Amino acid sequence: MTALLLDDVSHTFGARTALDHLTLSVAPGQVTALIGLNGAGKTTALRALAGRLRPTRGTVRVLGHNPADLPSNVAMRFGHVVETPLVYPELTVAENLRCAAGLHGLPTRAARQTASAAVGQMGLDPWRLARAGTLSMGNRQRLGIACATLHGPTALILDEPTSALDPQGVVLVRELVRGLADVGAAVLVSSHHLDEVARIADEIVVLHAGCDVGRLEPGGTDLEQRFFAMVLDADTRAATDTNAQTPGGRA
Repeated sequence: MTALLLDDVSHTFGARTALDHLTLSVAPGQVTALIGLNGAGKTTALRALAGRLRPTRGTVRVLGHNPADLPSNVAMRFGHVVETPLVYPELTVAENLRCAAGLHGLPTRAARQTASAAVGQMGLDPWRLARAGTLSMGNRQRLGIACATLHGPTALILDEPTSALDPQGVVLVRELVRGLADVGAAVLVSSHHLDEVARIADEIVVLHAGCDVGRLEPGGTDLEQRFFAMVLDADTRAATDTNAQTPGGRA
């Protein structure tokens, strides 16, 4: 079974192509990392999976359903942090977590217990009673990830989840993601930090100019060198194709 699916997905913003016939699937128990330079299309792909964007063409599915119209029982099994963490700035850390637990269908008592556990798991104890709007960017990111995962989702997407985190936060997120996958969750993580996602990913997909240009083995050596070689090769092939189609260019 495929829990997260992008099938022949393309999307344009005006004249700019953000995704170009992208096909990607993530199975239960698998962590897939989507790696690329800034502007490669990573966030666009995750926005489509989160139901925030309807692609120009192609099929998008989360747990077998269109993410733009998820049934409530399916939405309760889904978690996502795309672009800005979804937290209420006027609520405290603990209140945000209890609210997230309730929205995911947990009864009041269980919501309190789950929220309390999430505070500890993400190292947010010192800020338990602080309003989210007063948190640093890193702690707000920790809170957003906690809100998206405290219900134990079976499908999870995270967009640059460690971008604002200190080393302790990076380790906590790494343990959280790997732990969810180990109990059966399908996880898609986008990043441009190749060395970090290689520690948790089962598969690394290289995205460049909206296209899947290859795979990297997480346990392989010289990952960064091979990543840039893939990107250079994709650019070279694109330039060759353009020249061949230009009058006066080679056929």
